[in-house]
Amino acid sequence: MSFVVAAPEVAAAAASDLASIGTTIGQANAAASAPTTGLLAAGADEVSAAVAALFGAHGQAYQALSGQASQFHQQFVQLMNAGAGAYASAESTNANPLQTIADDLLGGINAPSQALVGRPLIGDGANAAAGSGANGGDAGILVGNGGNGGSGAPNQNGGNGGSAGLLFGTGGKGGDGGAGGSPGNGGVGGQGGQLIGFGGTGGAGGSNVAGPGGAGGAGGSAAGFLYGVGGTGGAGGFGGGSSGGTGGVGGTGGALLQLIGTGGTGGAGGGGSVGGGGGNGGNTPDIFTLLLFPELGNGHLLGMGGDGGAGGIGAITGGLGGSGGEGGILFGVGGHGGAGGFGATDGGDGGLGGIGGVISGIGGDGGAGGGGINPGTGGVGGIGAFLFGINGKHG
Repeated sequence: MSFVVAAPEVAAAAASDLASIGTTIGQANAAASAPTTGLLAAGADEVSAAVAALFGAHGQAYQALSGQASQFHQQFVQLMNAGAGAYASAESTNANPLQTIADDLLGGINAPSQALVGRPLIGDGANAAAGSGANGGDAGILVGNGGNGGSGAPNQNGGNGGSAGLLFGTGGKGGDGGAGGSPGNGGVGGQGGQLIGFGGTGGAGGSNVAGPGGAGGAGGSAAGFLYGVGGTGGAGGFGGGSSGGTGGVGGTGGALLQLIGTGGTGGAGGGGSVGGGGGNGGNTPDIFTLLLFPELGNGHLLGMGGDGGAGGIGAITGGLGGSGGEGGILFGVGGHGGAGGFGATDGGDGGLGGIGGVISGIGGDGGAGGGGINPGTGGVGGIGAFLFGINGKHG
């Protein structure tokens, strides 16, 4: 059996290009018609007249031939357009029944739960409207991505992202905070799926031309039993006459007895007279570690802590870098500390590297100090593990 692969949009574009080429050639032929078909004799003798007549006849023959070529060209363009339309129509005809079948199946699956609890089993949550500050809609009970939170109106917080489905899904993004004299904070990212999931990104803090900027929203947690990645924290807002907003904390990577997880990256601090601090990287906690190693407070079977966010740039003082998140129980890698922000006078200090693990692991490197007349101090590297590990480098 042979197969044909066609791209209707490409065929239509080629037909349009050919039509443009044909128009250009036709204009050139029209411009050359008079000079080539009506040659004047170079002299009054018979030889000059015969030569002029000969070249004129050649010009007329060329014009006749070019007319036939133009007609063929137009027919070819029409055929290409018709072919592109036929392929597009066939694709639409084939797709519609499949889409109808899928919609009918989902409708049958979702109808009972929609009637009982007002939420489908499968489907994405609705995005909140921009400028509303409303929370994004939750996804279907089993599978789906959470809806994005709406951005805030002036001086209003952004909405939180909706939660993902229990089995699989990504949490919705938090809405950005509204700008103003009292800027809003970014919304929190939605929670990821319980089995395998990804936390939503936190919203950015609102900007303020005269005062401090709004804080970035925290990244959403990902309570994946098998695997979860925490969401990235939102960036802090710009603070024109004061400090920049603090970056949001990275989301927890797997909060419920999960096997493998990664904490989210902390959000960057906002710029200002004093740069905002970067958000701390997300950890990967679970109940066993909390009970056995309360001094660590975070970790799971295999995991990586999220990197700390960079400190914001400051017209006077740079922001502090966020600390790296902590890793896992059996083996883990601590997140790197965020770099300190540049400051015209004093650079911000780098963030601390995260602890690697309990049994074995690699500590995260400390963040570099920010530049300035007085540079910031680099962060201390994280401890590799309590039993066997490699400590992180100092920034």
